[in-house]
Amino acid sequence: MTISQRISDDLKTAMRAKDSARTGALRMLRAAILNEEKSGGKAMTEADAIRVVRAQIKQRRDSAEAFRNAGREESADKELGEIAVLEEYLPPALSEEQMSAIVDAAIAAAGAASIKEMGKVMGQLKGSVPEGADMGALSALVKKRLAGA
Repeated sequence: MTISQRISDDLKTAMRAKDSARTGALRMLRAAILNEEKSGGKAMTEADAIRVVRAQIKQRRDSAEAFRNAGREESADKELGEIAVLEEYLPPALSEEQMSAIVDAAIAAAGAASIKEMGKVMGQLKGSVPEGADMGALSALVKKRLAGA
């Protein structure tokens, strides 16, 4: 079952259960995926759908932070609740050991020795990481390793 199908099925279930918070989050996610599909002009792949889910999560994290800074805790908590719903549609995260092994292999393959060669390492990573892996976390680990920290 694809992510889009799961979202649609879960949306129906949430609507039947009258779970308004979950229904709202899933409606927004489904709309974002449909918009991406229409703007791309091609069928949505699983990797594309995962990218949309990650973008929606990032958007909600930014909103929650802005609400907290403005003293609107209730709105921030609502955003964080939506993040919890959206995270269900991401593949399981790589463990620290898996990320370390992937980053070490990419650094060795690129022959990188300094932070200036981070682009080469990231190029290696793009081809070798599992679909839907968190490239932001991998990038941070590469930066840390190349900086010698």
